[in-house]
Amino acid sequence: MTFKLGDNRYGKAETRLVRVDRGGSDGSARHEIIDLNVSTSLAGDLDATHLTGDNSGVLPTDTQKNTVYAFARDGVGEPEEFGLRLARHFVESAPTITKARVHLEMYRWERLTVGYPENPQPAHHSFARAAGTRTATVTYDGNTAWVVSGVADVTLLNTTDSEFHGYQKDRYTTLAETTDRILATAVSARWRHGGNTDRAGTDWAASFRRAHMHLLEAFADTHSLSLQQTLYAMGERVLKHGDELVEVRLALPNKHHFLVDLSPFQLDNPGEVFHAADRPYGLIEGTVLRDGAPEPGLAWW
Repeated sequence: MTFKLGDNRYGKAETRLVRVDRGGSDGSARHEIIDLNVSTSLAGDLDATHLTGDNSGVLPTDTQKNTVYAFARDGVGEPEEFGLRLARHFVESAPTITKARVHLEMYRWERLTVGYPENPQPAHHSFARAAGTRTATVTYDGNTAWVVSGVADVTLLNTTDSEFHGYQKDRYTTLAETTDRILATAVSARWRHGGNTDRAGTDWAASFRRAHMHLLEAFADTHSLSLQQTLYAMGERVLKHGDELVEVRLALPNKHHFLVDLSPFQLDNPGEVFHAADRPYGLIEGTVLRDGAPEPGLAWW
């Protein structure tokens, strides 16, 4: 019986990085904050370390962590841009590394307002954590770079314009059909940029804002007959308004809200009092592709 080494990779997971751009040496200027969770993963000619313990081809994960911090000294910019810088560096500087993957989670902060209500002004250096997380995943193999942008845990809710009926029923079905329900979810979405994105001049911020906006607007605009229908409408709208994008993948947990039976208390409940259930929950996942877009394979993600 013989064995061989299969696909493998290694890296440094969840390097926490916060950079403050102070805008001036006196400390009085408007500050900007970038808050990232960076995970790096490398692959290449690494058979020796697995088979014999020879580590001469291994770039330590601690070095990967230090590189993240050192590169941040020159500025971070958009997460896609920072990920590309790191991925190119690892492949081009380490002779045994042929592919690098960098995944970034960007925690969003909103500037506080002071002086309200008489004279509201944006605070120079005070922030509150915003909802949702921006994400980016960059893969580079020495010739081609692929970029996937996205968001995670964006909680959305429609109080009406949602139905669910006409589904299959068997002897275990207890769910009642409805033509008016609360529809709530925590969106995780990723959109793939087309072609080789290892190029300068891409406006990553504008691309993200546009995709994010159309994702939310599609949720609000869709009279939903199923969460699956809403998922497709969200992905389709992002692609329709983003020519640089070729694929959107979404995961939508159904945050169930059940109408509370108040009849034991001699009270009616005209769709006003609900129980927000934690678990179990429905999980709807799907992909919307631009027609003719090539399948990326697992390396994209």
